[in-house]
Amino acid sequence: MEIESKLHIIDWTIIIATLLFIVIYGTYITRKNSNVQDYIKGGNDSKWWTIGLSVMATQASAITFLSTPGQAFHSGMGFVQLYFGLPIAMVIICLVFVPIYHKLKVYTAYEFLEGRFDLKTRSLAAILFLIQRGLAAGITIFAPAIILSTILGWDLLTLNIIIGFLVIIYTVSGGTKAVNVTQKQQMVIIFIGMFIAFFMIMNKLPADITFTKALEIAGASDKMEVLDFSFDLNNRYTVWTGILGGTFLMLSYFGTDQSQVQRYLSGKSVRESQLGLIFNGLLKVPMQFFILLVGVMVFVFYQFNASPLNFNPKANEAILNSPYATQYQQLQDEHIEIENAKKIIFTDGFQKEEKAAIVSLNERDLALKEQAREIIKKIDATSIEKIESNDKDYVFIHFILNNLPRGLIGLLLAVILSAAMSSTASELNALASTTAIDLYKRNIREEKSELHYVKASKWFTLGWGILAISIASVANLFENLIEMVNIIGSIFYGNILGIFLLAFFVKFVKGNAVFIAALITQAIIILVWYLDLLPYLTLNLLGCATVMGIAIVLQLFIKTPSNEGNN
Repeated sequence: MEIESKLHIIDWTIIIATLLFIVIYGTYITRKNSNVQDYIKGGNDSKWWTIGLSVMATQASAITFLSTPGQAFHSGMGFVQLYFGLPIAMVIICLVFVPIYHKLKVYTAYEFLEGRFDLKTRSLAAILFLIQRGLAAGITIFAPAIILSTILGWDLLTLNIIIGFLVIIYTVSGGTKAVNVTQKQQMVIIFIGMFIAFFMIMNKLPADITFTKALEIAGASDKMEVLDFSFDLNNRYTVWTGILGGTFLMLSYFGTDQSQVQRYLSGKSVRESQLGLIFNGLLKVPMQFFILLVGVMVFVFYQFNASPLNFNPKANEAILNSPYATQYQQLQDEHIEIENAKKIIFTDGFQKEEKAAIVSLNERDLALKEQAREIIKKIDATSIEKIESNDKDYVFIHFILNNLPRGLIGLLLAVILSAAMSSTASELNALASTTAIDLYKRNIREEKSELHYVKASKWFTLGWGILAISIASVANLFENLIEMVNIIGSIFYGNILGIFLLAFFVKFVKGNAVFIAALITQAIIILVWYLDLLPYLTLNLLGCATVMGIAIVLQLFIKTPSNEGNN
């Protein structure tokens, strides 16, 4: 059955109604913002539940609901270890970061750095944030474009432009409050949709396959290995990289990334901000575990139902129209044989001693998939349009479009698109605020009115939105999207976090030393990442330790002017 025929008028109605409601509601409720306080800090009247849901929605982009189930489908539950450091980070941020930000009444996290160090250090930290968050914003726009490209057959460039400007409309109009108030509705839609998806998957399994048996089937293919206590640096996700690297990644993200700081700076009080972050810390790990579990259950579903050799429909279409069609069909036939062999084992009643046979079949299937990807890469090399060989981001959407009933398809597509809009809106809002306050306002000489800075923030939002759309247009050059976002963050976050920790705790270090150390550190981290010397999660710890170490050593040799960094 063609994918287009799966999308009924009911699905389109749900999708369009949901997205229009978000845009119109966000624009209407915040239409009277006239000063910087309202536009950037949302009037400082957000309750803890609004902050908590907004913080969660900012991090839970469409990539979370597209890539995470695909990640679990291919690699199992181990990815959840990335988030083990999050509750630790939330406690530290509540005790250290939040009180300081509220006491100083800052609009952005980087304002604090000027008082502690100097203007150039503040500007450098802001620029590092703008680079990494600008890149990430492009990827969060690209993720939902994959969905509509799959459904409509439209080219990705057109879809990137449509989705990007849809978000820009209410973000430009309403600022921080528009982002906060719409994210509550978006998270409700997201939670409802994902729970319904899980129960629908379980309902589509054979009658005798209970949840316990489904977990056993997943375990036979090593999909349920949640904890990895090894010290193997080749393993990206272990308990240790999650607790150490994950803590530093989350500290950097929630403590120094303006897209998150802006969410809790809008809190009515320090207590409301702290409660919102603790709420996020308690709920985020179970939420990620559940989303991964949905991906694992999709894997179990496909042990009893036919699945494509590659889930990217455009890749399959390109192969069928290429000289490699016959070779690919042979791989597909072998894939079907393996699927049928596994289906017989699981249908007859899986026994633990049969695990070796399942592992052997999975290894053969992985080899076939790799051969299929090599064929796709050959076609891509001669194709005008980029064809993605990695199909992790297409697994969940393939299941939704081909196995769920009318109406529910629309709801889940609305879930993913809502997540994309909420996360992208937060990013554009933060990018504009940082540009307006940390760079534009701080570096122009003449006094301007409040209304001028509100208008400037809106223009910067539009500008960053256009740049994000441009980045989205080349995002299909990357591998799994959720990993790519975390890799981008890990390259920059550790350095920024180290600057803030120096500001908080190492009082004798001044601006010149920090500025030079930050430049050196960023060059080192980019080189380590480029040469693939360490797992990307450890870059957060390395960046933080490196900038602090270099700054402390440099300060011992730098004479500090009496007027520098007295705060």
